[in-house]
Amino acid sequence: MSILPDVRGTLTPDKPLSDLTWLRVGGPADWLFQPADVQDLADFLRDVSPDVAVFPMGVGSNLIVRDGGLRAVVIRLGRGFNGITVDGTRVTAGAAALDAHVARKAADAGVDLTFLRTIPGAIGGAVCMNAGCYGSYVADHLIEIRAVLRTGEVVTLPTADLSLSYRSSVLPEGAVVIEAVFEGQAGDPEALHARMEEQLAKRDATQPTKDRTAGSTFRNPAGFSSTGKDDDVHDLKAWKVIDDAGMRGAKRGGAQMSPKHSNFLVNTGGATAADLEGLGEEVRKKVFLDSGIELEWEIKRVGEPLVDRT
Repeated sequence: MSILPDVRGTLTPDKPLSDLTWLRVGGPADWLFQPADVQDLADFLRDVSPDVAVFPMGVGSNLIVRDGGLRAVVIRLGRGFNGITVDGTRVTAGAAALDAHVARKAADAGVDLTFLRTIPGAIGGAVCMNAGCYGSYVADHLIEIRAVLRTGEVVTLPTADLSLSYRSSVLPEGAVVIEAVFEGQAGDPEALHARMEEQLAKRDATQPTKDRTAGSTFRNPAGFSSTGKDDDVHDLKAWKVIDDAGMRGAKRGGAQMSPKHSNFLVNTGGATAADLEGLGEEVRKKVFLDSGIELEWEIKRVGEPLVDRT
């Protein structure tokens, strides 16, 4: 790999990414870069050779890194990027701020961003995935983001420029989100916190929150997330078509489709990335044979498979 520019943050070679993902799998990245601040990140992206791949990574809550690792510089934002401020009903959050923390701090100030409370991960990933829950999505509340381009330029992008749709966005190639600005409705702090406690209780009752998972494995075929509303239909939910195909609880190596919620891939202990991705592909094939529906991955899968050189 090309020589990397000097940084004020931390550059770690051959960093095992299994330590940094919720599923606890994945081979090493060529480098892990933890920038000290925005300027450090901008200088690095400006000066690093264009032929060096960069991969922005959040807290690894929605990620399978393959066992061979990533031939890239993985950029992971930390303390300098997790601030949260509230001004009226407008909330500004750093990309490394956890979604749950943003929801709680907003509620403390009487701003309703409660939909973020049960979404795993950090704000940068929530923006890139247009994360949503209980009928609300990032797109419904996002005003603008700040990002550092591969040229090192720091830009402000309005929501309209991001092409946010179901579980997706369009960002400039190589851009790293560093901050997001949301608008929420005013509400009573006590009532907002009570609503979030109800949402947590519902989530814990229906999802394997104590297991090693990466959130929902597949997108819902209808293109909608579960709203939690009384009229929410279940005929085209991913969990329903997985159940119908007989794949609830299916296993491969240390990987399993959760018996509690069949759209959650679980590392039951000792799973490899190949186990997890392979089981997911088995589920996709079985669902397609059963119903003609082609499930799309919601978990992001990156990196290279482990090559057996024996």
